[in-house]
Formats: sequence, C-alpha cells, structure tokens
Amino acid sequence: MKNVFFTVLFALVAFQTAAQRSGAWEIERDWTADDERAYSQFIADLGESGCNTTTRCINSKANPYRHLNPDSLKSYVKADCADLPYVLRAYFAYMNKLPFSWTNKFTHVKGSGDIRYSKYGNKPTSRRVVSPGENVKTILSEVTWISSGVFRMPPELDVNGQIFPDFYSPKVSQKSIRPGTIVYDPNGHVAIIYRVEKNGRIHLMDAHPDNTISRIVYGEKFVRTRPAAGAGFKNWRPVTYNSNHPVAKRNSDVSDFNLEQYYGTNPSNDSWSAGKFVINGQTLGYYDYVRVALAGGNLRYDPIEEFEAMLTAVCNDLIDRAHAIDTGLESGIHRKPHPTNLPDNIYGTHGEWESYSTPSRDARLKTSFVEMRKYLERFVSMADAGSDRLDFAGTGADLKATLIKIYDADADQCRISYTRSNGATQELSLEEVENRLWKLSFDPYHCIEYRWGATDAELSSCNDDATKRAWYDAEQRLRNQIDRTYDTKMGFSLAQLRANAPGSGVDNPPVVNIREFLRD
Repeated sequence: MKNVFFTVLFALVAFQTAAQRSGAWEIERDWTADDERAYSQFIADLGESGCNTTTRCINSKANPYRHLNPDSLKSYVKADCADLPYVLRAYFAYMNKLPFSWTNKFTHVKGSGDIRYSKYGNKPTSRRVVSPGENVKTILSEVTWISSGVFRMPPELDVNGQIFPDFYSPKVSQKSIRPGTIVYDPNGHVAIIYRVEKNGRIHLMDAHPDNTISRIVYGEKFVRTRPAAGAGFKNWRPVTYNSNHPVAKRNSDVSDFNLEQYYGTNPSNDSWSAGKFVINGQTLGYYDYVRVALAGGNLRYDPIEEFEAMLTAVCNDLIDRAHAIDTGLESGIHRKPHPTNLPDNIYGTHGEWESYSTPSRDARLKTSFVEMRKYLERFVSMADAGSDRLDFAGTGADLKATLIKIYDADADQCRISYTRSNGATQELSLEEVENRLWKLSFDPYHCIEYRWGATDAELSSCNDDATKRAWYDAEQRLRNQIDRTYDTKMGFSLAQLRANAPGSGVDNPPVVNIREFLRD
C-alpha cells in the first residue's frame, strides 16, 4: 500500500514550475482522496524519521518533496505545538498545488479571558484563503500566529457559509484515526498521530515553544474533559474550492463524523461524563476503549510488551526533557535574577517562561510514570484473576518476577547526562530520575542541578543564591501536582507560596515507586 501512495505522491511532484521554485503558490485542483492518503503517508514518514525540528523535518530524507524546496524553506521554519499541524498541512498543499485556508480569527463562545483556555470553547469568525501567487514562506510564517485556542471548539460546531471550524470529530475507528489525525489536549497542547499500531497504541509527534519536535505515546496525559473544550481526536474538515472560495462539508455530510469520544457509545441523559464506552458487550474506561477500538475490537494485553513500550515512551520523554533543559541553559536564563512573582499561570503564559520553563512537560512526564504504575497494578490483578484479556500464563507474583527483570535492564540502559555548574558530568538512569521525580524543578531561573532534582553532594556545585533556593523550596507543592490547572491564578509571590496559598499545589504527590511495587 505504501508503494501505491508513493507512486501517486511522486507523480504529483515530478514537475515543478519556475513559480514554485521561487516559492509562489500555484493552485491547479481540489484535494482528492488520493491526496489525503498521500498526506497521511507524508506525516507517517516524517514521524518515523525522528527529525527533531520543523526545519529538519521539511529538509529530511523522509520528505519526498525536499528536493523541490525553494531556498526560503531550506533555512529556519518555525512551529510550536499549535502551529505544526497547520505548517505541515500548508506545506503539503503548496507542494501539490492544492488550495489551502484556515481559521485566522476566532472568539469565545461566551465569556472572556485567555482564549487558549476558554471555559465554553471558541468559535471561528474569519477565514484566511491562500491566493495564487502568494509566497509559501509568507504563508507558513502567517499560520504560526495560530494559538491552541483554534482547536478548542465544541465538536457540534458546524459550517456557517465560509466560516467553519478547520476540523471535525471523527469516529474512534481504525479507518478514521490515522497518521495526520490531530489530538488536542485542552490543557494547551497539540500533537499529530504518525503511527497507530495493530494493538491500538498511538504514536504522536509534537512541537514545543523552543521549536523542537518530540515523539510521545497517547494516554492519560491527554486529558478528557467537557465537550465544549473540544478535547481529543480531530481530522481536517473536507473542503472544496469554488473560484478559490472554500465550501466545507457540514458535520452531517462527513461520513465518519461522530461524537462518541465526547459522550460515549452509550450516552447518558445526566451528563457527558456519565456516558459509557461499550464494545463487544464490554464496558471499558475511555482510554481502554480507544485502544480496543483501534485494535479492531479485540485486544489481549501482552504485559511484557506493554511494559517495555511504556518504559521506552517514558525514556523518550526524559530525553526530550533533557534537550529542553539544555536549550534553556544555552539562553542563559538561569543566570538572571528570579522574578518577584510567578506568571499568572505557570502552565499557560508567554515570553521567557513559555520558552524555557517545563511545568507542562514535567506534568506529562510524571503522568506517564503514574500511568505506568497503574497499568502494572492492573496487569498483576488480571494475572491473579486469570483474565482472558491478558496474554500471560502465571500468577501475579510470576508476572512481577518477570517485569522486575525487564525494569532492571531497561531502566538502567535509559540514561541522560547533564553538565553541572562546575563543569562536571552527571549521569542519571531512568530509575534515578524516578526516585527524584518530584524534585525536578520546572523553573527556568534555577541552576541545572535543581532542574534535575539534585541533593547533597550533587547539589553542592549549584551557584543559586539564597533567594533562588528559597523559591525552589517554596515550589515543592506545585511540583507535587500532575494536574495542569490552567484556570487558576498563579502569580504567587514567595511569601504566598510559603503560606500554601490556594492553587499553589498539593501536599503529597501520587505514588510511583515501580521497583517497590514489583518487589512487594
């Protein structure tokens, strides 16, 4: 099947006009089903390539269009998490001489405040349509003004003439959830699916404010919340162009439009959250339902493979965090005096804090550890119960004995290193990071040792003054929480943090302790 896609794809790019070489956008036809399949393969290949910035992805060997890039695209191309789906979609459209448009203005459904975290969601108010002859680099730069609020739209929102949401809610199925499908976390993060395994596991790539791209696995780190926030899976809405005027399909005319991810397969009249997810007569939790649905309706968990996959995903998260910390250090922000107050919200802000702090990234990393512990507990319980949904012959104790061997090997092989303030190299294994998980500082004004949760002799090389050390101690309750509370005012002073002001975190973090559980 892949070869068929590439045959179509290369046929589309075999000829490039002088206009395209100069970066001028040409439009020859509407999008077809073949284009959508080629786009899906394009995203899959970029995801598998491991490219770690938008610029490198566009110019990587995984991109069949790289030889056709105008000079303006061979240098820096910017994209953070909200921009990346738009940048890649626009780039593909340009290379295939297809039309493109996007929601360039939107507003709150009701209320006010930070539009990225609006309580009742947003609605589009204006659409930008690319005209023939416009420069592709200009368009790619323009779409980076998009914020994650453009994804925060109620799923029932429909077409109103030429004003419509860019995306629709697809059915959770093997046909509809595919490379190119977008996943929106209403806590302000966006990722693109690049692979769905036969067992239903979803792999995504996501961009960050420092313009790096990482790879993650779908799970509880992508929260499910009230439908108005528009969380979850999104596909590009089918659009045709009449004399370059966009005509979009209404929800009812999109073959796989479906609201089950919001209300369940068996909705409740009481509330959206009371809806049940039932498949083959079995009621499942939402995240299990997604896995089973994408596995074709039947899924037996192989606890060995699952644990190894979770360890690999957490290791990748850890490595990505190391790159992010290094980027902040290169900026020299840790040498600046600590501000007198935290941002209004540490998870959703602008400027230096957005670019170099890691509270959201750290919360996702911690959630991955907590989720891993939950799954291990569940697998052991399933083994003891002799569940036919678990592909393991033995008791819970037998399973623990097998899993601890995997943990000993994999957790030791996954390592990061950082350069301490005195120039010495400090190496940490995945287990060592787990043991100091709640000590990792998200605050970009802290020394590298605090960023990695150092204590005792390892911390002795930190040059932070007494004020920064006080901030580190006072932020412990914020480090203890994994819930990203975007609607909480957090412009705390040091004194307010010390006084445990409302919204300043929790006293005790969730339990992780993987080794302790497996040894018990």
